[in-house]
Amino acid sequence: MSDHYETLGLSRDASQEEIRRAYRKLARKHHPDVNPSEEAADQFKRISHAYEVLSDEEKRRNYDATGDENGGAGFGGGFGGGFPGGFGGTFSDLFETFMGGAAGGGRGPASRARRGQDARVAVRISLRDAVFGSEQQLRLQTAVRCTRCEGSCCEPGTGPETCSTCQGQGVVQRQVRSVLGTIMAQEACPACQGFGTTLPNPCHECSGQGRVRDEQQLTLKIPAGVDTGTRIHLAGRGEAGPGGGPNGDLFVHVEVEEDETFKRDGDDLSTTITVPMAAAALGTTLTLDTLDGKHSVTLEPGTQPGHVEVLSGLGVTRLRSGGRGDLRVNVLVATPTDLTGEQKELLERLAELRGEEVVHGAAQHKGMFARIRENLKNL
Repeated sequence: MSDHYETLGLSRDASQEEIRRAYRKLARKHHPDVNPSEEAADQFKRISHAYEVLSDEEKRRNYDATGDENGGAGFGGGFGGGFPGGFGGTFSDLFETFMGGAAGGGRGPASRARRGQDARVAVRISLRDAVFGSEQQLRLQTAVRCTRCEGSCCEPGTGPETCSTCQGQGVVQRQVRSVLGTIMAQEACPACQGFGTTLPNPCHECSGQGRVRDEQQLTLKIPAGVDTGTRIHLAGRGEAGPGGGPNGDLFVHVEVEEDETFKRDGDDLSTTITVPMAAAALGTTLTLDTLDGKHSVTLEPGTQPGHVEVLSGLGVTRLRSGGRGDLRVNVLVATPTDLTGEQKELLERLAELRGEEVVHGAAQHKGMFARIRENLKNL
């Protein structure tokens, strides 16, 4: 059996993206619709099988470790697990092989129907969508059930036939030398690849895989309260399984874009407003644009820089528990600059009326302690 990496022309450390590109390139070249020769059809089957194994993380790990995508130990000509005589497995593999061969039954034929791979996709949403929830349209390149054969892998009106080599058992026996002597070992039937049946008339649309790659559109409902890192699990919306097997699952990873106006802290939001010095001193009412629309904010007279006005219930929806956090409005007080002569006189008059004096550019109020310090200096 040829090496799957060699079949796709890849190194053993190839990434999933490199595996996908190599498969698409070779599949287009050897597809029966493009190249009707029998040799191309066989090569297409090998390419498809190699891609099926290497694109599945678990099968690839098993294949890299044992040479078998199902995790079984190989029967190569080396020592492998430390047994002389050409047996490459462990003690458990050896006894399993021995008992299977003696019983004459073994593991039996494998099913062509297998569960499809899980799919993962990322989606970026606005802060508003995270606060209130939304619907997003996703377009996915994925494996879907073949509509021509409905997952049966056969041309319509035909079906699989019992393998004449293994008589439908899916396995054949051969002699293997081991530490226990020569035993009868079982291995997957090379004629039917362990399925117990062959496909004399494979579906022309999917080349006997029972599935094809296609673009699918999906409406994703994003619940209110999600945050960056939230994972949405959609059961049965992943890739269709080969041979009519069930679909895998779809996992959607959410990323919330930063907002220019509002910052998020858990279920709370915060924003900053700047008010003139006179408005902060006298008190004022402002109209603030929130995610819920316009909202009035009243500042009491004498509002200081750094004051935080809390607007309850205008924050982020609490995921799975209901209710919402708060909107925290941070107040900055703007000190006037580029004063005219008249404006300076007015401020100086205000400082005089309040008993303040300007010392090195800082306003000081002549309170009791200030007067004591001044008197001490004059002693």
